[in-house]
This record gives sequence, C-alpha cells and structure tokens, in this order.
Amino acid sequence: LDFFLFYVFWEVMLVPMYFLIGVWGSDRRLYAAIKFFLYTLAGSVVMLLGILALYFYAPVEPGATRTFDVPTLLAAAQHFSDSLKFWLFWGFFFAFAIKVPMFPFHTWLPDAHTEAPTAGSVILAGVLLKMGTYGFIRFSLPLLPAGGAMRSNIIRIVIVLSLIAIVYGALVCLMQKDMKRLIAYSSVSHLGFCTLGIFALTPNGLAGSVLQQINHGISTGALFLIVGVLYERRHTRLISEFGGLATPMPNFAAIYLIISLSSLGMPLLNGFIGEFTILQGAFQVSKAWAAWGTLGVILGAAYLLWLYQRVMFGPVTLPVNEHLPDLNFREMTTLVPLVFMAFWIGIYPKPFFSLIEKPVQKIVEQVNPNFYRMERAKLPPAVVPVAVEAK
Repeated sequence: LDFFLFYVFWEVMLVPMYFLIGVWGSDRRLYAAIKFFLYTLAGSVVMLLGILALYFYAPVEPGATRTFDVPTLLAAAQHFSDSLKFWLFWGFFFAFAIKVPMFPFHTWLPDAHTEAPTAGSVILAGVLLKMGTYGFIRFSLPLLPAGGAMRSNIIRIVIVLSLIAIVYGALVCLMQKDMKRLIAYSSVSHLGFCTLGIFALTPNGLAGSVLQQINHGISTGALFLIVGVLYERRHTRLISEFGGLATPMPNFAAIYLIISLSSLGMPLLNGFIGEFTILQGAFQVSKAWAAWGTLGVILGAAYLLWLYQRVMFGPVTLPVNEHLPDLNFREMTTLVPLVFMAFWIGIYPKPFFSLIEKPVQKIVEQVNPNFYRMERAKLPPAVVPVAVEAK
C-alpha cells in the first residue's frame, strides 16, 4: 500500500531472476539476462517518474506532509485533469507492458525463457509476468481519463496491441524449431488475452483475465516442466530431435496431452474457462474484438497440436530415443498436481469466480460506471401489480 515500497520491491525482483538466467542458463545466458534486466529497468524508470508525478501533484492540506500511500494518491488522482491522467497512465503503462510483455515490448521474453533453466522459466511464466497484469488492474485502470476521446483512444490502442499479441504470438509459434522458444511465444499470445479482458472494462472480461492469469501459470508452467523433462534426458530442445516418444514414454505422453489441451482451451480444462469468459466480456463491447481473439484460440490449437504430433506420434525417428525412461516419481509428483488443478478449474471454477466477483464489481463501478447503468437499462420494466377494486 506504499508506492515507494512497491517500487523498491518491483526493482529488487529483477535481481534473483537475473542470476537464475545469467548463472544457471544455457549458452546465450548472459545476453538473455542483460536484455531482460535492461528492458524491465527501462520501463521501471518511466514508472518512477509517474510515481513522483502522483506524489507532487496530489493536493496536500496546509501543515500536512506528503505521502506515498497508494489509496490516498489514487483517490487524489481521480480529481486530476484528463491530460495529466493521460500522461500518468502511459508512464505506468510502459513498465507493466514490458513486464507482461505486450507487443511490441515482448522481444526479451523468448530469449529469457529459452536461456533460463527449467525452474527459472516456470517462475517467469507463473509469477513474474503476472506482475504486469497486476499493475494494470491495480494502478493503470484507476488512472484512466474519466471520458471523452482521450479515454477511448487509450483503450483502443491497448486493445489493438493485445489483439496483435494474440495473433502475432500464435503465428510466430508455428515457425519455431525450439520447443522452449515456441512455448515462450505462446505466453505472448496467452497474455494478450489477459490484457484484452482487462481493458474490455466489463465484469466478465476482468474476471476472465484474472482467472486466465492463474490458468497461464498452471498450463505454461507445466509445459516448461515437460520440456525440462525432455531436456534432462536428451540435452536438446530441438523439435526435429524427437518423434514417436509416446512409445517409450506413455505416462509422459498422457500428461503432456492433457496440459497441451489445457493450454489451447479445451472444454473441461482450465484454459477454456478463462478464454471463454474473456471473449464473452470482449463481445459485450465489440464483436470485432471477440472475433480476432477467437482467431488466436484457433491458431493456439494449431501450434500446440502440431508440436505434440511431431514430438510424440509416429515411429521413433532416432535410435537414441527408443529407450528414453518414462516419468520418475519426482517428475510425476511435480506434474500431477498441475493436471489436477487444470481439471478442477475446468470443471468447477465457481470457488475462483466467487473470490473474484466482488473486487471485479468494485473495479468496474469505479472505472466504467456506465456499464452497469446500460445493463440495467436493457432489463424489461418491472411489472407493477394493479390493485383490483372490490365490488
């Protein structure tokens, strides 16, 4: 609840990730670590300027001291002019967009994911990227200008960038030869859905986005663990080095299939719930947004199923793969809970939506109050009972 502390820990978070990639990563680990550090630091410096602007522009009672208290400053920001809120929004936006990462700030992510050790990739996908979407919900939405052309232009720009990320990320996945790089680009596509849901500014879009952030951590984290299992056995991530692995590794094939279906949004698995709710929320605002988002779902199925088919099906292409050991106990105990979570959210997401419901409603009432008014206006008028006079 303190902007200064938030900024300090936002920066400190980079340090362990830098060492995870730079010390324990693959061949180009230093390049990836420095690129990751510089990108995220550049965004953070702009955010620092935004925090200082909030601090100095917030009105202060005579005799009172200035504060970095988050609720106080965000409440004060509601009374700023739209032009000041416009600049504040973009100041915070760059830090969060780089962290997510949104197109065109995404280029550090494939390098960081590819060069990071398996544990680093899982932390990056499951925790670090969500700091960006958290920042959008926590800080960027309250700083949106109140209305008019300025507000609609901001939302249009962010939505267009989100839709480009969804489609472009999926298309680039189809061209990858490295399994880990493919999954890294899939993160760009999946997190495009999260930002689409946030800036649709509807309850469904926002709730779906929060749930999809959890889903992405489960599904993509599990996919990185799966690539880690193969890398540990063969010390390569090239798709061409595998083929027909379902024969020597049947348990691995079963879990990999479930996680792939979860990531592409198969009904009864977690990805479907998140993507469906986001698209529902986007459809309430614009049918075109939902249509472009749906294209991303189709392309997601294409690259994930094609990857699975090339790695797992057909005859065993290389003799070295014929006797690869199946999942051991440690690997099973790591992956099975993620499979359980994928089914739980896919079959019974109500506990998660119940937790999200009230905060989402509060945020939408604050940043898009017209939504509830318009929804109430669509309801049929209540039938007023007419008293019948007794004769």
